[in-house]
Amino acid sequence: MPELPEVETVMRGLAARLEGRRIIQASLTRGDLRRAIPSGLAERLTGARVLGFRRRGKYILMRLSGGDSMLIHLGMSGRMAIRLQPAVEPDREKHEHLVMETEEGWRIGLIDPRRFGLLDLMPTAGEDAHGLLRGIGPEPLDEGFTAASLSASLAGKRTPIKAALLDQRIVAGLGNIYVSEALFRAGISPRRLAASVPGVRAARLVPAIKDTLTEAIAAGGSSLRDYVQPDGELGYFQHAWKVYGRAGMPCERCPGPPGCAGIRRIVQSGRSTFFCPRSQH
Repeated sequence: MPELPEVETVMRGLAARLEGRRIIQASLTRGDLRRAIPSGLAERLTGARVLGFRRRGKYILMRLSGGDSMLIHLGMSGRMAIRLQPAVEPDREKHEHLVMETEEGWRIGLIDPRRFGLLDLMPTAGEDAHGLLRGIGPEPLDEGFTAASLSASLAGKRTPIKAALLDQRIVAGLGNIYVSEALFRAGISPRRLAASVPGVRAARLVPAIKDTLTEAIAAGGSSLRDYVQPDGELGYFQHAWKVYGRAGMPCERCPGPPGCAGIRRIVQSGRSTFFCPRSQH
């Protein structure tokens, strides 16, 4: 599933082609993805001007003239494709469920083979009250996400810190890749109880999260399985992974065998976790 850096990259790609522009035509090929698509969504999009975008966790909000916002979630395999409209009407791409066209000739499509994504419509003034957004925790790149705020959220939690950071109520937008990477940078074991992180460890963890996400966004995210940027380019942060997907390899802090057996892969709550037992405690 695309995580915060991938979703941020997609949102910026959409904003570059849609912000301030009018959608002259929108169409849908089906009435549902993971859940029902609001009736009349294509009609509401057609003729609307795109005022701006906002990301909340792993969700994209596209704000429209008239006071509505369209919510986009890419699910497990969804992506947005942006291309110039050719002179001859193109065939829809396979699994392309929503198409939006602009006056300037840009064609934006939502492609979702597994249909785990979703589309919804809400008043812009009520975005934060939407059922999918209401309980989401702080944005990790905001100034308000601090060691003190994270410490308060983790106090008393008896789950492993890896599981706690994947809880979108604790912090928004983090997933498997970037939690593993941030915990490595902070020198914290993913198996450590969350309740033991507040204080000194949280003071290391918060900047590690921010730095990991900032670098990943600058790299266009990590291309893993289905994810590509809206212009079709691959992200390349996967080339900078320090532990994720590197089981058995030495980490940058360790000498490798025989002094260290290398990065380990374990399964936590059904998900792969990668870490260095020698340097993460």
